[in-house]
Amino acid sequence: MGKSSSLLEDLIEKAGGCAVIDGGFATQLEIHGASINDPLWSALCLIKDPDLIKTVHTEYLEAGADILVTSSYQATIPGFLSKGLSIEEGELLLERSVTLAVEARDRFWDVVKRVPVHGYNRALIAASIGSYGAYLADGSEYSGCYGPDVNLDKLKDFHQRRLQVLVRSCPDLLAFEAIPNKLEAQPKTDEKNGSLTRLFWSECACVELLEEENVQIPSWICFSSVDGENAPSGESFKECLDVINKSKKVNAVGINCAPPHFIESLIWKFKELTEKAIVVYPNSGEVWDGRAKRWLPSQCFGDDKFELYATRWRDSGAKLIGGCCRTTPSTIQAISKVLKEMS
Repeated sequence: MGKSSSLLEDLIEKAGGCAVIDGGFATQLEIHGASINDPLWSALCLIKDPDLIKTVHTEYLEAGADILVTSSYQATIPGFLSKGLSIEEGELLLERSVTLAVEARDRFWDVVKRVPVHGYNRALIAASIGSYGAYLADGSEYSGCYGPDVNLDKLKDFHQRRLQVLVRSCPDLLAFEAIPNKLEAQPKTDEKNGSLTRLFWSECACVELLEEENVQIPSWICFSSVDGENAPSGESFKECLDVINKSKKVNAVGINCAPPHFIESLIWKFKELTEKAIVVYPNSGEVWDGRAKRWLPSQCFGDDKFELYATRWRDSGAKLIGGCCRTTPSTIQAISKVLKEMS
């Protein structure tokens, strides 16, 4: 492991063996009154209300988060271009997502570190990189069905510039979130005999880019799941992790924005498939209808259940635990409290 990867390992150790990730960002923006029913979703506030982004980051720090995830999940160059912004303006907004989190972290830490006994860790900043489906804003991040025209090269082209901009913004970590599939094979023509052959790639788009760009920042890749067994595309997690396990650029793998009642069994599954650190940050259990743009009533975890299950997820082997959509600072406070008591 290099010096950069030890940054994440050191935080996990300081946190007593399991660090706390923040919770639902868009959820908290909406609680404050932000109107983000837009293809950019929470990234809309990078344009309209950056101060509110810092406020939400601070609320999660106060709740005990050891890692802040930036507001860039649905922030993409094509998305900003669709709003009439230039490429340069879009890149500045991506950089802003990291800057706002760093400023919130530094201001909070400057106050906290003066207190002799406080129980906080200096938080790390994870730059969020959402899936291609998140950019499409049509719910395909929960299905992995991007259509026949989307191949590995197109996905790499989509992610490359955003990754470059976020890396140069110097976050502590990179968080590839809610990845729904593994593009494993595409038909190509054999140049020698002209026959149509199926060539298998050994790495998915995210992993290939980390390798090609020689990224030195620790990263995690999280998948979503709609059945508690496989990636949304139907591919097995073994297929997905076989790709990731070959890369030293990925330090942790796991699940985010899946129902919390799936998490414990998925941790056990991942433990059998990888030696990398396992990260989990589920949603509340509510189901998002990507086409209707609304949450559907469903089995839901409250803060008390998150507190109870966080200990089980830690005992099962998770090293990073937090919340995703529809969780709030009170959820993270409950998780942080019980995990710090255990440590």
